[in-house]
Amino acid sequence: MSELFEPADEHDWRIATGATGLLATFNAAGVLTSSDIHVATRICVLGGEADERMLLAVALAVRAVRRGSVCLDLATVATTAPDLPWPEAWPIAASPLVDAGVVRFDHDLLYLDRYHRLERQVHDDLAARLSLAPPAVDEERLVAALAKVSGGHFSEEQRAAVVAAVRRRTTILTGGPGTGKTTTVARLLALLADQAAGQGSGLSIALAAPTGKAATRLQEAVATELAAVAVAWPEAPALVGRLDGLTLHRLLGWRPDNATRFRHDRANRLKYDVVVVDESSMVELTMMGRLLEALRADSRLVLVGDPQQLTPVGAGAVLSDLVAGYDGRPDSPVAALSTNFRSEEDIEALAAALRSGVADEVVRVLRTPSDQVSWVETSDQAEVEAALRPDSLAAARAIWAAAHDEDAGRALAELDRYRLLCAHREGPYGVRRWNRLVERWLAEDPEVDLYAEWYVGRPLLVTSNDYALDVYNGESGVVVRQGQRRRVFVAGSERLREFAPGRLEAVETMHAMTIHKSQGSQADRVTVLLPDEGSRLLTRELFYTAVTRARQHVRVVGSEAAVRAAVDTLAERATGLRLRLARR
Repeated sequence: MSELFEPADEHDWRIATGATGLLATFNAAGVLTSSDIHVATRICVLGGEADERMLLAVALAVRAVRRGSVCLDLATVATTAPDLPWPEAWPIAASPLVDAGVVRFDHDLLYLDRYHRLERQVHDDLAARLSLAPPAVDEERLVAALAKVSGGHFSEEQRAAVVAAVRRRTTILTGGPGTGKTTTVARLLALLADQAAGQGSGLSIALAAPTGKAATRLQEAVATELAAVAVAWPEAPALVGRLDGLTLHRLLGWRPDNATRFRHDRANRLKYDVVVVDESSMVELTMMGRLLEALRADSRLVLVGDPQQLTPVGAGAVLSDLVAGYDGRPDSPVAALSTNFRSEEDIEALAAALRSGVADEVVRVLRTPSDQVSWVETSDQAEVEAALRPDSLAAARAIWAAAHDEDAGRALAELDRYRLLCAHREGPYGVRRWNRLVERWLAEDPEVDLYAEWYVGRPLLVTSNDYALDVYNGESGVVVRQGQRRRVFVAGSERLREFAPGRLEAVETMHAMTIHKSQGSQADRVTVLLPDEGSRLLTRELFYTAVTRARQHVRVVGSEAAVRAAVDTLAERATGLRLRLARR
């Protein structure tokens, strides 16, 4: 899989026309972009560094962060483009940039100073939390409460996880889809609330996630599980109290004057006794650092997620680093769930095959006849269109019909019945093209009017947080007819929110969506459109994330070569966090 770009011509914005020497060579080869070179040049000028090898190293470190790594592994970076004239040695120790603290060389990794400080802060804050004395536990109340929450689908590994979490201030709960993570969280909250009640106090709880959609799902799922617990323990929901799903930005207190700082920090800690963060695989290093510094020392933190899923859009791979870094440590706060409770065994078999990383097994599962998993084995564009048109058009038509009937609730429900997922935004396999195609197919129906931008039945994805409107990244909505007007309805944690179309700015059409954007959401039926095998985005984590968005049926559209390329390619990110945790 290539990590390079192919310059179009001398007017390509990625070409640094003023670059010379090594920087020009690596820029022309597509390793570095003009932005990498510009930032590195400014850093080296300000730090008094003139050696072109250090200029190259800093530019590569900038590139690494841009591509999701926290640092640069100089020992392996040459594998990116082995035919280029890589320096035989890197003059790191003698560089004035290191003396000035502009860059850091630690664990044989080169960091820009900001990311070195962030990584150390995350490590140190977690270490401080683990070093605290464990919370007091009323053992008799715990035993009695455990008996009340143990009904239904509650396995021994879930029981062990909640007991361990009651005794800790930090818990990392991992598992794939259907392993009962939310069930475990709900029962844990009931046990913690009961412990607090025994001490004559209440328990303040925050349920958070990186996106609004994921936060809403968490709140709804925990409420459903608590209702199930209430069958045997009627007091449990009242003990836990009201639960609201919050985005991490909203939890920490978004500031309009600063994109990376929040109202809650070390000088203004969060009030909550328990903070649960779902979809933690999506949390980048910067956000994890801000969360940890805002927690009270005596509060409990529960990170929930699947380390096999896609890494965050920003730099870092914190959840997978935590799982790997704590592995084998006697004080590990990781509790892993593996038993699957869902009836969709074939979808789980495909997910398990992907986790194993054996391409032959993935191909075998895809080719096994099933009502839950299907494979359209093609990369021919005409065949792809023919395969995708019926379901995509039917889903769009159902959303339009509900919206035309002025039924916002039904329109939003239809939106979650089917999802077309793409790896790319642009190109033949990209979201933009497929959104246009679905709209074109829908417009062939004489009843449907798509001439306006805000046409009735247009499905929407919110792409950034708008605190003034109480609308959050990842939430979905639909344009619905109301008499002679058009209104946008966005799904929230407890209610539908209604807006005039002109008030919403950061939204995009969602007949198709990227796999990255789909994290934190699910649909009854999912179609996964795989790009060509040479795509830089095609990884095992991407494929696994797409497959596990499906509740009832997943259809894969793509060639065998693309499937094998995805399984064989891991989304590797250079970080030092797991090394720091392993070395304690």
